[in-house]
Formats: sequence, structure tokens, C-alpha cells
Amino acid sequence: MRHSRLLLLPGILVCALLALTDGEEQGLPEGNLLVVTVATKETDGFKRFFRSAKHFNYTVKVLGEGEKWKSGDYMSSPGGGQKVRLLKAALGDMKDEKQILLFIESFDVLFASGPNELLKKFYQARHKVVFSSESLIWPDRHLEDKYPRVAEGNRFLGSGGFIGYVPNIKEMVVDWTGEDTDSDQLFFTKVYIDPVKRKSINITLDSKCRLFQNLDGALDEVVLKFEDGRVRARNVLYDTLPVVIHGNGPTKLQINYLGNYIPNTWTFETGCTACHEDLRPLTAIKETEYPLVLIGIFIQQPTPFVEVFFERLLRLQYPKNRLKLFIYNREAHHEGQLSSFLKDHGSLYQDVKLVGPEEEMDQAASRNMGFDMCRKDEDCDYLFTLDIEVVLENENTLQILIEQNLPIVAPMITRVGRLWSNFWGALSAEGYYARSEDYVDIVQGRRVGVWNVPYVSSVYLVKASLLRSELSSYELFTSNLLDPDMAYCHNIRSKGVFIYVTNMHTFGRMLSTQNYQTSHLHNDLWEIFENPVDWQERYIHENYTRIMKDKLIETPCPDVYWFPILSDVGCNHIVEEVEHFGQWSGGANTDNRIQGGYENVPTIDIHMNQINFEKEWQKFLLEYIAPITEKMYPGYFTKCSTPLNFVVRYKPDEQPLLVPHHDASTFTINIALNSKDVDYQGGGCRFLRYNCSIRAPRKGWTLLHPGRLTHYHEGLPTTGGVRYIAVSFVDP
Repeated sequence: MRHSRLLLLPGILVCALLALTDGEEQGLPEGNLLVVTVATKETDGFKRFFRSAKHFNYTVKVLGEGEKWKSGDYMSSPGGGQKVRLLKAALGDMKDEKQILLFIESFDVLFASGPNELLKKFYQARHKVVFSSESLIWPDRHLEDKYPRVAEGNRFLGSGGFIGYVPNIKEMVVDWTGEDTDSDQLFFTKVYIDPVKRKSINITLDSKCRLFQNLDGALDEVVLKFEDGRVRARNVLYDTLPVVIHGNGPTKLQINYLGNYIPNTWTFETGCTACHEDLRPLTAIKETEYPLVLIGIFIQQPTPFVEVFFERLLRLQYPKNRLKLFIYNREAHHEGQLSSFLKDHGSLYQDVKLVGPEEEMDQAASRNMGFDMCRKDEDCDYLFTLDIEVVLENENTLQILIEQNLPIVAPMITRVGRLWSNFWGALSAEGYYARSEDYVDIVQGRRVGVWNVPYVSSVYLVKASLLRSELSSYELFTSNLLDPDMAYCHNIRSKGVFIYVTNMHTFGRMLSTQNYQTSHLHNDLWEIFENPVDWQERYIHENYTRIMKDKLIETPCPDVYWFPILSDVGCNHIVEEVEHFGQWSGGANTDNRIQGGYENVPTIDIHMNQINFEKEWQKFLLEYIAPITEKMYPGYFTKCSTPLNFVVRYKPDEQPLLVPHHDASTFTINIALNSKDVDYQGGGCRFLRYNCSIRAPRKGWTLLHPGRLTHYHEGLPTTGGVRYIAVSFVDP
């Protein structure tokens, strides 16, 4: 079977024939069936319709391509007369009286089954023309009484789809003399409610939705049916499986949802069958020929781990001479980090534009500016928008998104421990978030694919060609009612442009900015509660998770365990934080910071509670120290009660050593915060009972040892530089 595509251009008639595949079983004379639709341009909706027609091997004729659409949007006012005009003209060339014609919409229509089933159900209707049906009357409610009654099913005609013999359809449209802006629905309604014409043409309605399913007014009746590797839409009210699904009226989001599955776009057996179609592989081209991408980075609020964000940006696997940066920074708090990044790495990129807090630009204005920068740049092929809260762990994200070759596509990112993501599966009637039936399965990775969704935010890729055509309006993010991201997605949807999200790969996550403090030198240290995964990646030693598996715990002295715990950055930040605080104790026995006010073996130190880090440090002990303790001291379980957590400073001219002592603890941890022979000389710890010393502590490694009775110990002299250790007396 062939595909016949009729393009009506000014004064020219063009037919293109393409072979199709994926036909279904034969049994009825499918060659007599011709699908006719009107499409003045190839929208995303038309491409979806065409794919579904190709899947079932329909023969399709397209009318009107290249014409200007004059028939309205069907949402706010009637229209569609242009379709009737084009159909009437095309019928003039159709001479075969046995020809069966299916006339349907295309932008919001899907085929759920093939010609065989369609024809079989048409023949069973025993009429020459069968229209789709609706439960709602449109556009003239005053005509309701003139509609014939039906015993069961929908009573009203829907003009978005009908099937019939060519001579009967010719008779039906012969009297059309209307304007392109007139209502096709009203025209066909008047034909149908005229008893003489209804009988002469032999028209009926598909009242129980056996052939056609109009979604408007019927959303509660339609569900997806997965069976034997196929996906259908089922009308549960009439227990039918319609062949043609039409997202008429205000049901465009629902047809988009169904289109994620129908026809067999995604099944439980095969997964996503369409995700690898129409790709744009980059492997076949040189890096110098890669598409030019403008990365729009938006800093709207104080955000943790900004330095890490820019480290990840540098690791993005894409030639930097094919990247431009637009950076909007609203927060003076982050100016130092941003300035450092641009000073060290800004020259790697083809161009950088920075808009700072002094511009006093709001979120909508900044995003409109970034989008327009790409729109006006003739060399810009894509805009990649990236909010500072996004943790983009997948270094190939940009290449993956470009290769999907979609108008707008977002990598799915989630928030740790929550069902939050950067997309919405559905919208409420008011246009806000609603949960689609498949949302949880997509977020949790039980359904993997590329999904047509109504809303994305935070990180996504946009084709620049789209910004110069359908999305040419500057004020994409501006609205008096909606926030900028909602306004943007609303404007996209209103243009018939599809928005996609992919979870085909793991891309990353979103940071929480709640409770983020900006009063410290290294504020990220306080993020162990809000962003535990990012805190671990930043501050816990890279080998910590391998301690048990790779037997990394050493035993330098009896019942003394030595293992990696803090990263270099973690050690540095703690040292810099306490030095920034600067209120070191004097090393005297009298100490009002502790209960009783007297320290038997004093050190020069700063307590964690002095820098308001006590809760965070105890969380660190519970998460990372307690599990090791319970492994190494079987039968002992700890809640990490810690009245004393502090950082000690040793200097030859201040306090070089610590005399022999017991700790007021069940067990003690002692973490080396800097490096011997780099930052200081000498130092170490000696356990007197065993005459055993650790003279070369490793930065980021901790000693774990009993505090009382058996492990009498001393701090060995620091002979040069400055030595720092973090100490906790656990379970006193």
C-alpha cells in the first residue's frame, strides 16, 4: 500500500508517494479506502498523526499545505469552513463510486487501529456516511430539539471525523458556498438534522464510539488498554475500542497523553518504540561542525554548591568553542564564585554575556533576554537553559538532547527522596500542576521513554529555529497571572508546539534551596540535612563507600581503626570556617564552654557549637561514623551522643602537643584536616599502653579508638607549620 500526499500550493498540484510499512492483516478491500485530511503546515501534531497513519499503512491525502489557515482555532469560536472548501474541490477529481473516504482532522488525531477494522465497523453501521458523535452540542445549542433521538449513545454530530462513499459525500457538500471562516460543524449539523437530506445521503452517527472517539465531554469514559503488546483507547461507557481518537476542543493535553502510548508508541513489552526515530547523531560530524549552543544560566536565589555547578559545567562533553554563555545572576552573594569561574575559564567559550544584580531584572525579563539573544544570533542553533539549582551529573546531557532532534526537550531530573521532578504530567482545570496516571512510574523509572508533557522547567533544550518562527514573540515568559515558567509553557502549547521530557538516561537531580544559610564562609557545609547526596559528594572521601568492600580500614594499633572519611575540600572548608570564626580558646584549664567550666587537659580549639555546626556534625557522625563503629566493635550500638566536638590547632609557638590523657568518651574520632610535610611537620598520636604511634596522619582520614581505660594517649609535638584535627568525644 502506498501513501499519497496531495500538496495544494498556489497554482501547483504536487503528489509525493512514499512506501509505508507495518500493515495489519488483510481481509477487506482496503484499497478502496482513502484518508483525507487538511494541514496547511507540518505541525508537531500533524507529524504525530502521520506517524500513526504510517504505522497502520493507511493511504493518506493531505489538502491545503502551503495555504494560510483562515478558519480559527476551534477553541473560542466556530470555524473550519476552509476544510469543506478544500474537500469539495478535491472530490471533483474522485470518480470511483466505490471509493470510501475517511475525512478527519490531523493536528489532534491518532489512529489506534488499521484500515481493516475501520472498514469492518463502517460496513456494520449499514449507512453510506457515518459521522463521529459527541455528548455536547456545538456550536448552536438551539438546534438540540431538531436532532433525532438515539436509543443509546451520543446524540450530537462531531464534524472532526466522518467516513463514507465518495458519491454520498459529494452530495453532502455540493451546497457548500460558505466562507473559510464559517463553521464546518454547523454546516454538517444542518445537513444531518434535515430529515430529507439525512435520508437521501444515508447519514448516521457513530453513537457508541466504535469508529471515532471525540475526547471533549468524554474524558472520564476513555482509558488506555494494554494487551498483548498493543495499546488501545477503550471507551468504558460503551465498552468499545474506537479506531480514530480525536482531541477535539479543549482536550489537546489529553490527546498528547494518549499519544505517548498510541499507536504502540510505548508498551510494557517493547518499551518506547519511537524514541530512536528521526535522531540527529553527532558522531558522524566533526566537533568543529557541532551545532552552536547558547547555554542560558539563571541564578535567581541563594543556592548551595554553586562552585560544584560550574565544575560540572566545565565537564560537559561538548566542544567549548561551540558554546556561548548567557549568565543572569540576581544574587550578590554569588558574585565572587561567578567572577572566579569567568576569570579562570571564561575564555574557553566562544562568547560570554553576564547580567548582574545591578540590572535589577526580574525572572521573566532575564529569560526573555536570554531567549532573544539566541533568537537574534544567526549562528545559534540551540538554546540550552540551565538553572543554577540543577545538578547535571550526566556529562553527555547536551549531546543526548541534541540527538533527540525534538523542538523542546528536557532531561528528567528529580529531587532526592521525593516524587518531585522538573516536568508535569498533566494540568488542572486552572492550569496548575496535576498528576497524570503515569507520572509516578516515569519519575521512578518504571516507564522509560520520551514523553509529550504540558510543562517543563529548570533545564531544557530549545531549537533556535523555533524561536525564529512559532516562538518569535519576545515576551514568552511574561504574564500577569502565571509565573514565568508556566507562562512560557502556556505560550508554547498555544502555538501547537510539543514539549518533551526524556528519562532514557539518568541525568541528575535538583537541589533544595530551602533553609540555605548565607551567614558563613562556606555555607555548603550546613547542607547535610537539605541536600545530603550533594553534601556527601562534596565533603565525604571518595573512597568512603569502598571501606568495607575493599577492606580499606587499617589497624595501626590495637583496637585503633584508621579509615578515609572527609574529602580534601571537606577538610579545607572546616579549617577555613573555624579560622574565619577566629575565636580560639586560650588553652587554659578554665573553660566556660563546657559543663563544670574546667578542662583537665585543655587544647587550643573552637567548638562546633560556636559556629552553629553542632547538629550538622552529629548528623555526620550518625551517617558516616556510627556504621563503621558498629562493624568494628560488634555488639556496640551508638546514637553518637557528643557533648564535645571541636577543632584543635597545634602550632610550635602556641600549643605544639598534648600531654598523655584519657578521653571523656566511650570512643573518640580524630580526623586529620591537613597534610603532614605539606602544612606542618611533626605531630601524630601515641598510645602509651601499646607503645604504638601514628606519626604520619593522612589528610581526611580518621582514627577511631576507645576513649577510656585502655587507650591512654598523647599528641606528639608539631615542630613546624600548623596542624589541625577535628575531634569528637562520643558517648561519654
